[in-house]
Amino acid sequence: MKFFSRIKKDIRVIFERDPAAKSVLEVILCYSGLHAIWLHRISHALFKRGWIVSARLVSNFCRFLTGIEIHPGATIGDGLFIDHGTGIVIGETAELGKNVTLYQGVTLGGTGKEKGKRHPTIGNNVVVATGAKVLGSFKVGDHAKIGAGSVVLKEVPPHATVVGIPGRVVVLHGKRVHNEEEYREAVAELCKARGYDVDNPQIFSELMEEIDVDLNHDVLPDPEREMIEVALRQIQRLESRVNELERELAAARAEISAEAMRTSSIEVSLTNKVDLTKRSVEHENSTENRS
Repeated sequence: MKFFSRIKKDIRVIFERDPAAKSVLEVILCYSGLHAIWLHRISHALFKRGWIVSARLVSNFCRFLTGIEIHPGATIGDGLFIDHGTGIVIGETAELGKNVTLYQGVTLGGTGKEKGKRHPTIGNNVVVATGAKVLGSFKVGDHAKIGAGSVVLKEVPPHATVVGIPGRVVVLHGKRVHNEEEYREAVAELCKARGYDVDNPQIFSELMEEIDVDLNHDVLPDPEREMIEVALRQIQRLESRVNELERELAAARAEISAEAMRTSSIEVSLTNKVDLTKRSVEHENSTENRS
C-alpha cells in the first residue's frame, strides 16, 4: 500500500508544481523527471544490498533514457520534483529532503577526491534553479532558494536566497508570501480541485508541506544593481550639496562685492571731503597773506 501511495504522491507533486501537466497518463508516460525518480529507487535499493554493478547499470540506463544522472548511493526524500531535468547530476553522498525542486542543469556535486561525505545535503522545500551548481559537503537549509546559474560553495542557512558566482546570501528570512491561514485555504482548494479527501489528516498534512515551495526562482534580488543604485544616489546627493555650496559661495561673493563697493564709495566721499577741507584752508591762508 505504501508503494502505491508514493506513486500517487509523485504524480500529485507534478500537478502541483507544473502548470503544463494535463493528465495522469501524460505525466506517467512523458515526464523524464518522474522516470528518473522511479529508476533511482530501484538502483538505490540494489546499491543498499551491495549489488553495486547492477545498481550502476540501472543508473546508466536512467541517464541514457532521461538525461538525468543520479548516483545509486544518493538519498532522495519524498516529494522531489525534477522539471525537464536534462543535465542534472546528483552525486553519491548527496542527500535530498522532502519536497525539493530541481530544474534543468543542476549539479549536486563534490569538490575533490576526498572519501566519505563529499556532496551537499539539501533540506526540505528547497528550490534549486536552472544551471545552479551546489558543490561540497555542506547543508542547504530548509526553504532555501538557489538562483539560476549560481555556484554555491558553502553552507546556506534556512529561508535564504543565494545568487552569484560564488554564491552569496542576498535574502535571509525575508517576508513570506503565505501564512498558516493562507496555507490551509490553499490546501482546501487544492484538495477540492484534485478530488482529494479534505478530511483525511494525512493527505492534508502532506499537502501543507508540498505547497510550501516557492517556485518563483526568477524573483531574485540583484545586489550589483542595488550597489549601483546606492552609488548613484550618493553621487546625486553629493552633486546637490556641491550645487548648494556653489550658490552659497556666489551669494557670499556678491555680498562681499557689494560691501567693497560701499566701502569704496565711503572712501571716495571722505577723500572728497578732505580735499574740500584742504582747499578751504588754503583759500583762507591765501586771503590772510594778501591782507
